[in-house]
Parts: sequence; structure tokens; C-alpha cells
Amino acid sequence: MVNRIRGEAALEAGGRQYRLLLTLGALAEIEDGLGLDDLSQVGERLAHTRAADLAIVAAALLRGGGHDMCPADVLRLACDLGALMRAIGAAFEAAGLSAPQSETPSSDKASNAPFAGSAG
Repeated sequence: MVNRIRGEAALEAGGRQYRLLLTLGALAEIEDGLGLDDLSQVGERLAHTRAADLAIVAAALLRGGGHDMCPADVLRLACDLGALMRAIGAAFEAAGLSAPQSETPSSDKASNAPFAGSAG
């Protein structure tokens, strides 16, 4: 069970619950894994989300939550893309940071949905 007070988020995959946590180590892994100069570039990079990018971010958050997973392990998880994206967004929000934003092709954008894009 996740502890939201500690900033943890949950991901249900393959009948199992995983804990995601945005730690300083996870932030450094995300920055390095995505080849960014600094964390201010995360949102822009994820605006054009690739599966590999999501796997890098999710793996870092899962390791922060105590799971020994690499991006390839994330790609093998039995969960849908929406669940993964919501869990990543919840981890950023639980840490007091805005969820990375990206554009979605759908015009049905819920205001609390991570990666839902923002009208500018």
C-alpha cells in the first residue's frame, strides 16, 4: 500500500501494486536518462512523449519506490498506457511538482489528467 503523505503514488500492473516515489535520485536518473541539461526541460521533452521516455521516467520512479526495475522491465509490465501515465503524473504531483505536460490528440482533456497538455 502506498503512503501518499510520503509522496508515494501507485501503479496497478499485472495484478500487483507498485509504489512510485520521486526522490532526488529519481530526478537525477530522469534528467540523465532523457539527456536533459536540467529538470526544467522535462515537460518539454515529454510533450513529444516516446514509449522509451516513459519507461525511463517510470523506472526511475519505481526505483525510488523500492522496486529494482529498469526501463525494459517497465515496458514488459502488464498495464495500459493510461494507468502508467496517471501513476507518473501522480508521483510528480505527490512530490509537489506539476506533472510533466504533453499534447494529446484527444479533445477530451480532463483537468486533473497527467500529460493532458495545456492550452496556451
